[in-house]
Amino acid sequence: MSLNDSTAERILKVVLRWIGTASLLALIFVVAPRSWMESIHSQLGMGQLPDASVVGYLTRSNSALYALLGGLFWVVSFDLRRHLRIVQYMGRAIPLFGLALIGIDWAEGLPLFWKLWEGPFVTLVGLVIWFAGRMLGRPGLD
Repeated sequence: MSLNDSTAERILKVVLRWIGTASLLALIFVVAPRSWMESIHSQLGMGQLPDASVVGYLTRSNSALYALLGGLFWVVSFDLRRHLRIVQYMGRAIPLFGLALIGIDWAEGLPLFWKLWEGPFVTLVGLVIWFAGRMLGRPGLD
């Protein structure tokens, strides 16, 4: 498959902004009432959300970190050539993160739908970023 630089740039902008927007939505759970998280946890078939301080800390700080990354994705998407090294890093790191999520999801016994969706999806998105970033960074396509 051959992509020109403008197609690679369009793909990267769409993917980074789409994932960035989805990640920014995690801000809701930085401040959401615990009852919302308990309800969602239960509706996902995961039982009762443990009532430990570390659970609240991890859910809220993880949500904040996802939102932080979502903002970064948006910032990078406005000047891909200037931030090409960051895009290429993300294209390498995100698939590895997806593979780590696959292992974590299985090791922690998350529901099957979660295991089959989260890690594989993150890996795929990362590979798209990697491929498009690689095409954008090829010499002679400017």
